[in-house]
Amino acid sequence: MFGGKAGGGSVQRHRHYESHFKATNAIRDVVIGMSDGLTVPFALAAGITGAIASSHIVVTAGVAELAAGGISMGLGGYLATRTQDEHYASEMQREFDETEEMPEEERREIEAILAAYGLEGDALRHVSDAITSDRERWVDFMMRFELGLEEPVPGAAPISALRIGGSYVIGGILPLLPYFFIADARVALWYSVAITAVALVVFGAGKARFSGAPQLRSAIQTVLIGGVAAAVAFFLARLVS
Repeated sequence: MFGGKAGGGSVQRHRHYESHFKATNAIRDVVIGMSDGLTVPFALAAGITGAIASSHIVVTAGVAELAAGGISMGLGGYLATRTQDEHYASEMQREFDETEEMPEEERREIEAILAAYGLEGDALRHVSDAITSDRERWVDFMMRFELGLEEPVPGAAPISALRIGGSYVIGGILPLLPYFFIADARVALWYSVAITAVALVVFGAGKARFSGAPQLRSAIQTVLIGGVAAAVAFFLARLVS
């Protein structure tokens, strides 16, 4: 019997589960905030240390930079997300207008998209009829497959701002930690280098895990970028001091 198994047993059906990571916007925000947070305050602290031996001044400047940078990064994330929302709304309205004013041309665009996926003949006509029978479904199809735009998540702009700004502050506080406890900035700098290097390695490897890139290469690249930025700031400060 179909579906049977030799010896009277039954075929065991194994359910297929697909695991796809979907929180791409959250990861993007954390990467943006954390990458700048680990490099910019670290470079600033190293630069000031190159000219001044007092950890108190480094901490004061670092905390001020964290506040300004966190607000700036968060505001930038907010405005970027709002711009995407406005762009989506504008394109959606344009598609609604076009499906009303030039439906035949818009239908041909749908057929061209479907034909690229291998549909033809009656199948192509039936699917096109099903899509164009409902205006909202029609516009949604055009937004996704013609323009490549996904509907924005309501209220995403302030959440994105908090994620980016918060990640910047969290990343930026790590290089400053030694300066809070060690009065000599030159000594604190070496501890800051060690802490930041470890943080950059972990961050680079973690970022690669979500992006699919080789973890070792990503970790090395992240450390090199942060190290070069700090070294340039340090030696420039020494040069002009």
